[in-house]
Amino acid sequence: MSKLVAIVGRPNVGKSTLFNRLTGTRHAIVSDEAGTTRDRQYGKVEWCNREFSVVDTGGWVVNSDDIFEGEIRKQVSIATEEADVVLFLVDVLNGITDLDTQVASILRRSKVPVILCANKTDNNADRYGAAEFYALGLGDPYCISAATGSGTGDLLDMILKELGPETPENDEEERIPRFSVVGRPNAGKSSLINAFIGEDRHIVTDIAGTTRDSILTRYDKFGFDFYLVDTAGIRKKSKVTEDLEFYSVMRSIRAIENSDVCILMIDATRGIEAQDLNIFQIIQKNNKSLVVVVNKWDLVEDKSQAVITTFETAIRERMAPFTDFPIIFASALTKQRIYKVLETAKEVYLNRKRHIGTRKLNEEMLPLIEAYPPPSLKGKYIKIKYCSQVPDTQIPTFVFYANLPQYVKEPYKRFLENKIRERWDFSGTPLNIFVRQK
Repeated sequence: MSKLVAIVGRPNVGKSTLFNRLTGTRHAIVSDEAGTTRDRQYGKVEWCNREFSVVDTGGWVVNSDDIFEGEIRKQVSIATEEADVVLFLVDVLNGITDLDTQVASILRRSKVPVILCANKTDNNADRYGAAEFYALGLGDPYCISAATGSGTGDLLDMILKELGPETPENDEEERIPRFSVVGRPNAGKSSLINAFIGEDRHIVTDIAGTTRDSILTRYDKFGFDFYLVDTAGIRKKSKVTEDLEFYSVMRSIRAIENSDVCILMIDATRGIEAQDLNIFQIIQKNNKSLVVVVNKWDLVEDKSQAVITTFETAIRERMAPFTDFPIIFASALTKQRIYKVLETAKEVYLNRKRHIGTRKLNEEMLPLIEAYPPPSLKGKYIKIKYCSQVPDTQIPTFVFYANLPQYVKEPYKRFLENKIRERWDFSGTPLNIFVRQK
């Protein structure tokens, strides 16, 4: 099970810079202007053959100072409840501020391990200024420079130490598939879960941060047997504020990482929006299977086939290049086609486990490859001689053996993937295509 690390701190202390440094990307926008980060950034970190997730908590700046202090308190409280480790970032150049003191008072009362990071320690002279952070009562400050990378290796070692050893899940639970229902606020996720389990269960309360872990419900009705993972914290639209949106993203991340199939809810009355795409990107990044459910279909006046086709085309175009996934038009309120959602999720899970025999795969693919070979490059003729599916992988993985694998480019790999999908049903699940030396 993946671990989650949250980066917290007041504005302009270098949270986004540290996020980019740890993930090895430049996804988070970095600026000297306080409050640059508005949307939540999520990424993966690999260190010493271990992997964990990290969340950059930005967007705390609002117009009123009083509201600002209230929002920062809420978000830090949520981060301490959701994360396995909290990185509390402070600025060694500016020293302790009132906001640092407020955040530290919250973190001291939490049970989550907190690592105090004194950022912008660019030289040895700045290290002496880090001593004042002992007053925060959070232990030794780690002197780092997110901009240059100084001290981040020791910080990663400390994070792995606080995360503890990896604990494998129960074997019985691993054999049972996990279906997560995810989506943006007010998409009807809670209504769908209530319709599945046949009771009005209040997934969340009116108090922010009440739900602490994903709720697993064993569903064994009508021939199905799986864990239904509830992503708490995605509330009704009228209840959504800045801190609740942050909470929702963290819940979705945890649920997606620990699931086999993700049921992505889209509001039919609003269409596909930016937050739907953000959740879809997290699903893709974690190589999870996908079923898209267009909910609230009972509220749509025109239910003609032309409208359905237009809706499906718009969804697939926004989510391209991965377009081979089922789309179901349902209503959690009237229970229209919700049984179809379960059937489809089960089919997608079976597609994820599908294995094609080597002989059958070569009989189908080699004549096709001979008719449409990879384009020659630098006068070199590329010959693919053999292919097979790798057993026991997270997602279906196919290896093609060629004489010059380095000349097989990404467009031809997509061509091979499309031909595999045409001949075998891998709907809803991503595929890995590799070309190796024969």
